[in-house]
Amino acid sequence: MIAEQTLTEHYFRVRLHSEAICRGLETEDYVVQPVVDVSPPKWHLGHTTWFWETFVLVPNVPGYRIFHEDFSYVFNSYYETVGKRVLRTDRGNLSRPTVAGVYAYRAYVDEQMSRFLDTTDLSPDLNALILLGLNHEQQHQELLITDIKYILGHNPLLPAIDMPFQEHRPQNDASPVHIREGVYVVGFQSIDEQKDGIFYFDNEVGAHKVYLNDTTLAGKLVTNGEYMAFIEAGGYRNFRHWLSDGWAWVNAHATQAPLYWHQVDGEWWNYTFDGLKPVDPAAPVCHVSQYEADAYARWKGQRLPTEFEWEVAASIVDPAFNWGARWEWTNSAYLPYPGFLTAEGAVGEYNGKFMSGQMVLRGASVATPDGHSRPTYRNFFQPDKRWQYTGIRLVTGA
Repeated sequence: MIAEQTLTEHYFRVRLHSEAICRGLETEDYVVQPVVDVSPPKWHLGHTTWFWETFVLVPNVPGYRIFHEDFSYVFNSYYETVGKRVLRTDRGNLSRPTVAGVYAYRAYVDEQMSRFLDTTDLSPDLNALILLGLNHEQQHQELLITDIKYILGHNPLLPAIDMPFQEHRPQNDASPVHIREGVYVVGFQSIDEQKDGIFYFDNEVGAHKVYLNDTTLAGKLVTNGEYMAFIEAGGYRNFRHWLSDGWAWVNAHATQAPLYWHQVDGEWWNYTFDGLKPVDPAAPVCHVSQYEADAYARWKGQRLPTEFEWEVAASIVDPAFNWGARWEWTNSAYLPYPGFLTAEGAVGEYNGKFMSGQMVLRGASVATPDGHSRPTYRNFFQPDKRWQYTGIRLVTGA
């Protein structure tokens, strides 16, 4: 189990990072919600604070006084168990509470959590809940970054803003990874390690055997330059490369390039946190949907890996596998592992209720917080989503 002081330090390191991400925002930036998938930055800061108050402090601190009686309604996301909530589509209408009020909420809850962590002998279950809360906030940190990018990337001024990471950089040379035909064990393989501070989500548990054919995964992600060739070859205009749903999506949205790409005087530019910049042909392509990733693979006469091929390549065949720049689309549907059980209460709503109509992504991205990635991590989104740092790795053989 993590020592209490270490856990306190971990708590504040995570909490301060959320605020560091927002350091370059103006007050007006905190309240914008251009589309349903994007939440205002103010909401993320409030929601992650609500998690600590609702699931840790209220049940475990006798006589705890909540900060504001309306905040559970305002900052609940999808937890039916906890009660009513503001509709996701209406988060941009929350002019109140103010940004200053949300930061005051964070300060209040942080002070209460500091006292709690420093004076409470944590049970294994409570220790696990706090680790879940920290990882929950780290998930929201990545969402916070990508939501801010969507907000500013759809501002006509395309403003620049400082962020604590480098978005686009060329990849290191890496050899393809060959998986030999055989039976492999996938999934998180020790349910006892969480008690020792090693975290995993419930959708990773259920180590089981899978049979894989001889397969070779590319050592590098598809680059912007390679993806430009797909565009120039008419990839977005030829239905033969697209799944039926993907082709309908392309036509419904008149999609012609990855998100944030703009053609200026015949040249491709893209919005970055440094403002509008020429597309770097050596950087891995980013902000593509699973439909686009699949279409590109078909155009190349190849395919996307399954999530199990990806995991075996990254954790068994080649631990030095070159990953972490982009969340990598797979062709695997997001489904439960053998023996998956939904936990009781609100925590049980965390992952299992979304196992329908979503595709698995593996790896991590440049926006993923340090320490929040591992080869067994199962990210998931609907196949049309592309506001995250999503990219493409191909199966090049078999």
